[in-house]
Amino acid sequence: MQKQSFSIALDEELTLRGDIHSDETQGSAQPLLLFCHGFKGFKDWGSFPYVADELAKQGITTIRFNFSCNGVGESLTEFDELEKFGRNTYARELADLQALTERILSGELPLPDYVDKTKLYVLGHSKGGGDAILFGANNPHVAGIVTWNGIAHVDLFDEKLRQQIEETGVGYIANARTRQDMPITRVVIEDVDNNRQQYDILELVSTMEKPLCIITGEKDYVRLVEGAKRIQQAAKNSELHWIEGGDHTFNTRHPFAGTSAPLEAAIKQTVAFVRTPRT
Repeated sequence: MQKQSFSIALDEELTLRGDIHSDETQGSAQPLLLFCHGFKGFKDWGSFPYVADELAKQGITTIRFNFSCNGVGESLTEFDELEKFGRNTYARELADLQALTERILSGELPLPDYVDKTKLYVLGHSKGGGDAILFGANNPHVAGIVTWNGIAHVDLFDEKLRQQIEETGVGYIANARTRQDMPITRVVIEDVDNNRQQYDILELVSTMEKPLCIITGEKDYVRLVEGAKRIQQAAKNSELHWIEGGDHTFNTRHPFAGTSAPLEAAIKQTVAFVRTPRT
């Protein structure tokens, strides 16, 4: 097992930080998987480093990374850049994925030579599942998409928050774990509202030829369970797998205290999907 950290300066203030997990003992022509965290998530959250290790042990070189405006800076584990969180849009996250992919294809990232860049997969958890679909649906370099308890609709903001933003320019969402008030600014709402057609997840999957693997915990939030069903019904080429007893984080927490049966089931299903030979 190897882990290689990297940092990509996107401009004077934005940085992509990530880790590449790989295992040379698993042979050549390994697929490459990009792991997208969700809302109020980060690459070092709870089980995510463990997941990346486990995927690598199964011959899937995995990159977990922080979106550049996710609110977590050099600390890697604390929301110490809340101003950036407050202006983190889907457009910004899609640009991050594009920048990361470009550096993969150009050879600028320190990837092992046994990685097959033509076997590029994108996995996203929760909101990150939405990013994975939005980015991968029409990207010719992406071979397949995996969602873990992914969203079916990009608008995560209720009317109370929208009203607060309309009146003051900024609204706040509580982070129960850190007890921080997480800001959301007008630019975030405008990004969602002005790109409704472009960000229509159900419409994207309805015409998407590439395979989609939907992995959802049976005990996740109702809107996400129902959303998984809607995605599967709309999708042209998908498979839906229910994780028995699994909640939104597959019964794991932060800080990570060990794996769970639902998490292991999600990993196993992901491996089966990514490792399936495709023409």
